[in-house]
Amino acid sequence: MSERNKAWSSSDYSKNPFKFRNHLSPPQFIIVTFAILIAIGTLLLMMPFSSADGSSMGFINAFFMAVSAVCVNGLSVIDLGGDFSLFGQIVVMMLVQIGGLGFMTISVIIAIVLGKRIGLKERLLIQQTTQASTAQGLVRLCIYIFIIVFAFESIATLILTLHWQPSMGWGTAFFYGMFHSISAFNNAGFALWPEGLVAYVGDPVVNFVIIALFVAGGLGYIVIVELVQKRRWSKFSLHTKIVLSGSLVISIIGFCLILLLESMNPATFTGLTWFERIQAAWFQTLVPRSSGFNTIDITSMLAASQFLLIIYMFIGAASGGTGGGVKINTIVVLILVTITTFKGGGQVHAFGRRIPQGSLMRALAVVMSSLTAVLIVALALTITEDMLENHFLEVLFEATSAFSTTGLSMGLTKELTLPGKIIVCITMFVGRLGPLTLAYALANRKQQSRVGYPEDNILIG
Repeated sequence: MSERNKAWSSSDYSKNPFKFRNHLSPPQFIIVTFAILIAIGTLLLMMPFSSADGSSMGFINAFFMAVSAVCVNGLSVIDLGGDFSLFGQIVVMMLVQIGGLGFMTISVIIAIVLGKRIGLKERLLIQQTTQASTAQGLVRLCIYIFIIVFAFESIATLILTLHWQPSMGWGTAFFYGMFHSISAFNNAGFALWPEGLVAYVGDPVVNFVIIALFVAGGLGYIVIVELVQKRRWSKFSLHTKIVLSGSLVISIIGFCLILLLESMNPATFTGLTWFERIQAAWFQTLVPRSSGFNTIDITSMLAASQFLLIIYMFIGAASGGTGGGVKINTIVVLILVTITTFKGGGQVHAFGRRIPQGSLMRALAVVMSSLTAVLIVALALTITEDMLENHFLEVLFEATSAFSTTGLSMGLTKELTLPGKIIVCITMFVGRLGPLTLAYALANRKQQSRVGYPEDNILIG
């Protein structure tokens, strides 16, 4: 037994509030926890009182919605606002909150309230779920995360409640405000209207609040904590600088392209003022980086715009946040590697800091494995959904959305066959856990080959 395991088993096990009797590794525990949450959610959503008409929606539909909620995806095979009862909607909202905030973060907060000790095993799990670079200050980080989530969601709920109260009444406005605040901050993208937020395409209050929520959640807790505590660019970590600069650059590029393309599309921007077009273009630029809301009809967008959304969905949000995708920091690292190679090689650096070789290799592994998964899922869906001859862009869009936990859809999700639903469920689960688990599995694997091989050249390009 290693010294680390001895220390944990001798000093922390008897006081461990979580009782890890099976000694699961952090990645295994995360997977098992998500599976248990999905199972509980499925059972609750299967109950007749979770449906608006009082009849069970069936196992597969309940399972699909539970997976989508826990994995903060947002894809839906049924109408969340019309087919679910209030109880069912609350279940979905709670699954989104737990899935986005993280089971370990919630457990740590409960343990602190109960006066329990947080052992080494729990700290390793917290580091895994929050993607913190160091094991120091993790309990404090969990407290910061809880405060951040509570503050953002509470303020947004208050603003949306006041904004919607004249048309909905206090009770409905409060629930709608809370539901969409939780859904937005956790980058789930669930909406209680079948057309999403299309009715609010020109509403600056709804646009600003929803954008602020999913952008903050997508940046990641570590970035938000640094923004609050350090406040100066020179004091930010390399991770925060890369996330902020990379996000700003691709957001501006995407905004210009979508505004230009969709201004030539009468099916989306016709009838909108220029101010409303700017709002719509900015909203739809930021949304595919894992949020899943929409203020214009995705199916009516130009093919070029839809393909751009696919690229942005694949990129996703930032590591340590509530969004999915391969992460903006991963893409920035690969871009830096490419630029360095074009310049003749050497050390890869950014903002006066050298990026470790291990990070470069993990970035490549995450992108290649994710790209392979998306293409395999797209190919599988073309077979199960009988789309071998056409509609490939629609299938690729759905596969990317599921894997990146974005939740945007071109309409295929609600028409999925039983095999298609199962494939998308697996894709959402793997997309939520795969890149994170892979990155940390590679980061923690320090075994070196005992055999030294002679070096030889291979032609590239």
